[in-house]
Amino acid sequence: MATECSTTFLPVKRILCPTDFSEPACKALKAAAEIAEAAKAELILVHVVAPIPALDTPSGAPAFDLASYQEELVRSARLALDERRRRRVPDSVRSRGIVTIGDAAHEVTRIAEEEGADLIVIATHGRTGWHLRIFGSVAEKVVRLARCAVLTVPCHPEDAPTPR
Repeated sequence: MATECSTTFLPVKRILCPTDFSEPACKALKAAAEIAEAAKAELILVHVVAPIPALDTPSGAPAFDLASYQEELVRSARLALDERRRRRVPDSVRSRGIVTIGDAAHEVTRIAEEEGADLIVIATHGRTGWHLRIFGSVAEKVVRLARCAVLTVPCHPEDAPTPR
């Protein structure tokens, strides 16, 4: 016996698009902006700054100001996100940016729920092999954790970043 799905997908009123400022993320932003423009939806760009682990310093050693460094990373990310939004989102699309600190997949899904997003548009980076096993896939985690629809924009092999 089949059960009916009660989730509605239209109209899309709020789209969340996470970015790590990579080329694949630019492609996802382009798709998200096109959908937002067609649907007259709001576009929310999100960048998640990874938390800096605390380091134990020997007694007498000058302490590194982690809080100031983290603040600078967030400030820099806000500037980059605003620039990305200014250059790549049409003026006809209502948009704003959010920068937060934490685990990327968890923060993206938390913000999507908090903001009432109807759709998340996220890039896949085309990672395979050991790189994928070690670092995981933020997109895959978002697909698993999200409570709204997720559109993944694939990265083709010629677009994929070269593992370092």
